[in-house]
Amino acid sequence: MLTEEDYKNGQVLLIDKPLKWTSFQVVNKLRWEIRQAFKIKKIKVGHAGTLDPLATGLLVICTGKMTKQIDTFQGQIKEYTGTFVIGASTPSYDLETEIDNTFSIDHITSASIQETTKQFIGEIEQFPPVFSALKKDGKRLYEYARAGEKVDIKSRKVSVLEFEITKINLPEVDFRIVCSKGTYIRSLAHDFGKALDSGAHLSELRRTRIGDFKVNDAFSIEKFIETLPSE
Repeated sequence: MLTEEDYKNGQVLLIDKPLKWTSFQVVNKLRWEIRQAFKIKKIKVGHAGTLDPLATGLLVICTGKMTKQIDTFQGQIKEYTGTFVIGASTPSYDLETEIDNTFSIDHITSASIQETTKQFIGEIEQFPPVFSALKKDGKRLYEYARAGEKVDIKSRKVSVLEFEITKINLPEVDFRIVCSKGTYIRSLAHDFGKALDSGAHLSELRRTRIGDFKVNDAFSIEKFIETLPSE
């Protein structure tokens, strides 16, 4: 069992983020549980890479002196699995918002889906979703979006190392992607739909790897709490 000193000197905790939790909620929960367990007032806890509330999977959490390594971990290659829904788009590019447009999928085949993935491998340009936590002029983009305000967003270069279609059951398409820091899988879903002369949004997302850290080695929040000393 880890001690108070272990946490202060620095630990890397692998947590499997549950659906609908924000990454900050996970950090706050773990910080609170560690403080309660050791009766301490303060301890540094941070995460190495945000996951959207509607995504699950690997969060790398650092404590104490290991929080200095967060930038290093954030820069590492990430792997995701998930599902696109073809033929419908949403303003947030996922299920956070309602479907705003529907499109025909009659012309789409398994072959055209496989062929389209080639457009998204390598260095690509993408626009971050309007519904994201990125900041512009001191406000998060989702604050502008929810207020119905338009805002200019610049595209960014990201790298997709692998893009594999693992199952096709239209309108659903399952995938696995290995990509660089800063890649928005929601944006990729949106752009993928457009490339198919249709529309698409992300219905499910799971982060399975960050660098050498794997979700299979991660604890649920409940299991992590069980590792802490209790009264």
